[in-house]
Amino acid sequence: MKLPQKFKRLVLLAGAVVTLSACSDDVASVSLGLFTTKDVVVNSQQDPILEGVTCHISHIEANLDFSDPSDMSIACRQTGPITAQQLQKIDRSKSGEVIFKSSKSILFKSLKVRRIYDAENRTLLYLSYSTKESSGSHHHALSTVPLYNTQAWDWALTQKN
Repeated sequence: MKLPQKFKRLVLLAGAVVTLSACSDDVASVSLGLFTTKDVVVNSQQDPILEGVTCHISHIEANLDFSDPSDMSIACRQTGPITAQQLQKIDRSKSGEVIFKSSKSILFKSLKVRRIYDAENRTLLYLSYSTKESSGSHHHALSTVPLYNTQAWDWALTQKN
């Protein structure tokens, strides 16, 4: 009996998702109890342009489910120098840019982290959010990294006006 081509592709896609999810920057994994397969996982992600910023994202990982819950938390901190040259390379529009994306289900749900620059307050905003509505809303969390006392501060001051 031959398997339909669509089924083969779906199995291949599911295998790729599972394989790629194992290639992560996990810092911690905490079981939610003896009778559950769900864990709280904490990932560490460095900003790809602003290398002096590291974000830690916690989320639920449900090992035997096709879709992980949408809840998440994010904390970003300055962990190294942030230079004016780096700051000039980022998207400084109101919507910012996606710097990290992770699949949370076989179909369409993903967790994204978007960097947004607040020029007036010279602060970096890191917004994590789910792309699929859950319980009537899109789950999201916010963390900020002020540029005060960084090499980029003086340049940011000249750009304010």
